[in-house]
Order: sequence, then C-alpha cells, then structure tokens
Amino acid sequence: MNEENETSGEKLWTAEFIGLSATNFFHFMAQYILIAGLPICIMNEMKGGELEAGLAMTFFQIGTVACRPFAGRLIDRLHKGRLLFGATLAFFILMLAFCFAHTEEELYALRLLHGIEFAVGTTAAATLAALVLPASKRGTGIGYFALSTNLAMVVGPLVGLLLVHSFGTLAMFVFLTISALFTLWIANRRKLPQKIVLPAEKEAGKSRFALVERQALPASLLGGLVFFAYGGLLTFIPLYAHSLGLEGSVSTFFAVFALVILATRPFIGSIFDKKGADYTVYPGFLLFFVGFLCFAAARTPVAFFFAAAVLGAGFGALSPAFQTLAVASVAPERAGLATATYFWSLDISVGLAAATLGLFAANFGYATLYGILCPAVIVIALLAYTRLSKGTVKKKKAA
Repeated sequence: MNEENETSGEKLWTAEFIGLSATNFFHFMAQYILIAGLPICIMNEMKGGELEAGLAMTFFQIGTVACRPFAGRLIDRLHKGRLLFGATLAFFILMLAFCFAHTEEELYALRLLHGIEFAVGTTAAATLAALVLPASKRGTGIGYFALSTNLAMVVGPLVGLLLVHSFGTLAMFVFLTISALFTLWIANRRKLPQKIVLPAEKEAGKSRFALVERQALPASLLGGLVFFAYGGLLTFIPLYAHSLGLEGSVSTFFAVFALVILATRPFIGSIFDKKGADYTVYPGFLLFFVGFLCFAAARTPVAFFFAAAVLGAGFGALSPAFQTLAVASVAPERAGLATATYFWSLDISVGLAAATLGLFAANFGYATLYGILCPAVIVIALLAYTRLSKGTVKKKKAA
C-alpha cells in the first residue's frame, strides 16, 4: 500500500506536470522570440523607429498587467482544464494571426491580445502544475517548473535572432505558429483530476470580486523585489556590456546564468522541501548580493561569466522559493489567485525596473546601479523576509 502511494501520490515527473511545464516553456519562449525579433521586423520591414519598436513591448505589458489579477480569479472560479484549453487555443490563433499582420497597428493589437492570453495561459499552467504536485515535493517541483521559464529566457532570444537574420520574420511567425500548435496538444492531451480542475466553492467571508490574494502578498512582494533587481540586469545588460566592450559576451552570460540554475535546481528544491525555506532563501540572498557586486566590478569576459554563475545560483534559489511560499500560503482552491498575485507582482516589478533604473544609470552610471542600488534592494528584501519569518514563527508558537 505504501509503495502504491509512492508511485501514484508522490511521483514528481508525471505526464501532467511535464505537459504543464512544457506549456509554460513555449509561452515564455514565444514571448522572448518576439522581444528579440519584433523590433527588427518593425524597424527593417515597416520602417518604424525605436519608439515604434518599443511600443510592441508596451502593448504586451499593458495586456499582461491589466489581465493578470482577473486571470487568477477566473482560474479559481471556472473549470481550470477548459480555461487552459481556451488559453492555448487562443495562443495558437494569435501566433497564426502574426503571419498575416502587415502594419504596425495590427502588430500592436495582436501584442495587446497576446499579453492578455499570456497572463491567463501562464497563470493557469503554473496553478495547475502546483496542484498536481505532491505536497511533500512542491518546493522541488515548482523549482523545476520555474526552470522552464529560465530556459525560455535563454533559448527564446537566440532562436528569434537566428530565424529573423537567417530566414526572415515570416519564418519566425511560422515557427511560433507550429510551436503554439504543439503547445495546444501537449497542454491538453492528458485529462487532469476532477478535484483539481473543478471550480472552487465560494468561501464564507471571501469577496468574489477580490483580485489579489492577501495571504500571498508578502511572498509576492518579496519575489517582486528580487525581480526588480533582476529586471535591471535583464533590461540594461546589453548597454552595460557595450560600455565595457563585452557586447559579444551577453548571450554567453545568459547561457551560464541558465546552466547554473539548471545545475543547482535539483538539490535546492530538495533542501527547500526537507529543511524549509530559510535554508534556501538566506543563501540565495547572499549569492545574489555577491553576484551583483561581482557584476559591477567585472571588466573581463571571465569575470563577467563568473558574475553570471553567482547571480544564477542566487536567483535560482530565490525565485522558486517565493513562488512556493505564495502558493503554500493559501488553500488549494485559492491557488489560482495566489499564483496570479505572485506573477502580477513580478510583472509590475520588472516593468518598474525598466522604467526607472535607466534614469538612475544615466545619472550615476551602471557601476553604481549594479554595485550599490541593486544590492541595496536585495538587503531590503532580506530584512523584510527576516521580519516576516520571525513573525510567522511567533504566530505558530502562539497557536
């Protein structure tokens, strides 16, 4: 009997979990392919400028940020399996529509709709992935699920640039359409358990119009601070690398970053599940802090890649930890809203980083941005986590 439970109830790599992770990967890969490829399409083929190229990202962000909290409510209130099918079908239709877009206005409209679908699709996949995982392996599983995002962030820009430069933008859109069709199949090929996909009954005292899960807010805001610092890295690293004469090393930087996350993910998730959050969060903060100091001081490719390794180890420990804490803070029937709250915080944080840190860098320089401001944000997050952790312990003792 125990052996049967181990096989059916404690298995991590189920077909359902693999399918949901792949769904997340292809959603994020498509987004990063478009981030890399659309500006080239707009500037070279539609003769737009940098402003017009940037608007493609702006419309996507508007759709994502505006829809994310509603996505969480929808996931908790509707049949999750049908919602995932609808989102992945819309994903396929939108990628197909890009093949027939010939004006900037059409691209902007599609990017707005893409942002809405992205919010629903990625939130649904993340929520269902957390629910199909056994509770004893949730930290490990969410860590592996988050890895699908990290890998997409590396693979997406490389594939996008390769397709556009070698075969043209139509080839990029055709590739996205084929990958979206595969996503539609892999996301829905296995029927999920009824207890997971059925809508939750309304809880007494809970507003049916709530768009943010209050219990998930602390972990979500802490994750947001981590992503605010990471947003400065993601957005301005090409300019920083250019100022150092290392622009050719940016792709390798992110490859090292992703490989370190991949290498450390198995035992980081296991430590989280066996020892608790503190054993991954505190080392993660330390590594992320030291990584930014190394990044600010880097002047050679070797130092640049060493900083990528340290930053990857820190980010790889922190990101899935706070996502796991956000989901674990609520009952399963509110996992959708908790997941949406977490991702909404990340969306806003990365957007704020792109909007504000460039101004800081322009006035004080990239060395100050990465050597002082980003480490300061990490220290603030560390102090907030310490206070939150102590408060949680006191509540448990009082109970």
